[in-house]
Amino acid sequence: MNIAKPKRPDVKGFFEKRTFSVQYVVSDPGSKKCAIIDPVLDFEEKSGSTATASVDAILSYVEAERLEPVWILETHLHADHLTAAAHLKRKTGASTVIGERTVDIQKFWKDIFNWPDFPADGSQWDHLIRDGESLRLGESEIEARLSPGHTPASVTYVVGDAIFVHDTLFMPDYGAARTDFPGGDARALWRSIQDILAFPDDFRVFTGHDYLPHGRRPLWESTIGEQKANNIHVANKTEAEFVALRQARDKTLTMPKLILPALQVNIRGGLLPEPESNGRRYLKIPLDAFPGAIWDEQH
Repeated sequence: MNIAKPKRPDVKGFFEKRTFSVQYVVSDPGSKKCAIIDPVLDFEEKSGSTATASVDAILSYVEAERLEPVWILETHLHADHLTAAAHLKRKTGASTVIGERTVDIQKFWKDIFNWPDFPADGSQWDHLIRDGESLRLGESEIEARLSPGHTPASVTYVVGDAIFVHDTLFMPDYGAARTDFPGGDARALWRSIQDILAFPDDFRVFTGHDYLPHGRRPLWESTIGEQKANNIHVANKTEAEFVALRQARDKTLTMPKLILPALQVNIRGGLLPEPESNGRRYLKIPLDAFPGAIWDEQH
């Protein structure tokens, strides 16, 4: 029996060094239609400055390659960077997409920020994607797979032989994602990882962060085979061993430095707060909302 090999889309990664994030453009070679995954809005927390240099580089690539953006895909609500999805939608007209369980996370954070009138219904995006749902990308297809664990709403996108896992798996020498955010679950993350590792060994895995362990250069592409053989948190581990390792490590981690600015922008689909009477926009920092959070001792 002949089994057709999956299409091999073109994938271009863009490393954003301030937050160690990787943004992607995945394109269908035949039609030149593309999707932009997890774009970053530049934010400098000390001055409160925003910029678009990171996504400008993406737009320059799209223009140079004569690609047509169709989708702007978010794998989840990020706690470590502000999304540029709304900015890219204005620039390209592409539709914004995020997982349908995002509404549960919106409900949590609207209470943290005391936004009683905030519509926690996902209406900030053009489409809430379901587990197993597919989107057309020219002659290719984007399949969404719910991958809870890091957050309850995390989504993996599969395009041909390319799997975009963001905060589920990192490069093999760094392991897997933390699970101590609201709704996170180490056992759910293990099951999500096993679902991903069930793909053929030669499928490409694209992760959403790289923290440069041991000072190496940024990397973001591996294969299923490499992850199964070498991932330091997963290879040769049982579920119980993974859960124990993950929970012990999570107890030592501080909160991401941008979590409070990021979530109040990201639950709005990337829209910044409306200007106040003086024309300036303001972010809101709730005090003592997370008792017991580990302090970062760096000064």
